[in-house]
Amino acid sequence: MVTAVPALDHGAALQLLSDGELEVVGRLVEASNATLYCQIATPTASAACVYKPEAGERPLWDFPDGSLARRELAAYLVSEATGWAIVPPTVRRDGPYGVGMVQLWIDADTEVDLLGLLRSDDPRLRRMAVFDAVINNADRKGGHLLPTPHGHLYGVDHGVCFAAEDKLRTLLWRWAGEPLPDEAPPVLRRLRASVDRNRPDKLGRALAELLSPDEIDALEHRIDRLLDSGSYPMPNPDWPAIPWPPV
Repeated sequence: MVTAVPALDHGAALQLLSDGELEVVGRLVEASNATLYCQIATPTASAACVYKPEAGERPLWDFPDGSLARRELAAYLVSEATGWAIVPPTVRRDGPYGVGMVQLWIDADTEVDLLGLLRSDDPRLRRMAVFDAVINNADRKGGHLLPTPHGHLYGVDHGVCFAAEDKLRTLLWRWAGEPLPDEAPPVLRRLRASVDRNRPDKLGRALAELLSPDEIDALEHRIDRLLDSGSYPMPNPDWPAIPWPPV
């Protein structure tokens, strides 16, 4: 039997994702890269999860081949460092089709009107917009939002993030140019200290194994830019502002 998400605390979820046996149940055919729906189990726990093997990643012109799973893990680590828990528990490990990203499956609340949510001034979306600006998310679609029945809002599909060039492409432009929420600057300052390669803590060391030096430099610059401006970024005039398809 698959354990419901609320029955797993964060540490237990990470341990299950790292140590459990993966069984492929099916494929999410709408995904552009190989995305497999799985069950994962240890003798004491089980859950549903998503497994994206690196061998199933389609080559992209603007991202290094075989790097998307590492970017998914980097997004999770940054999410945890903010304390906002935007990205579900995620690990990178071996699986039936080789090394890949394994992420806890989140059952979204199907009663939530996603279009209505996207048009709202929801503080959870304000947080996500800051997070996306930090990680340079090139693909924040409406379908990547997972509101839960318990009121939390997750974001998924972060394989095309952390580019050194400005590639922010999102539906969350509602606050472009407006001041950041009061909670954001302290979070960004802590995050900036954590990724500083001159004083690397656990996060800095982990990101150095997942991203290139240029990408980490750009991450630091984006955080500095947000702190200096105190505002949400504006769209890049030389890059499409909205992902396609948007949902």
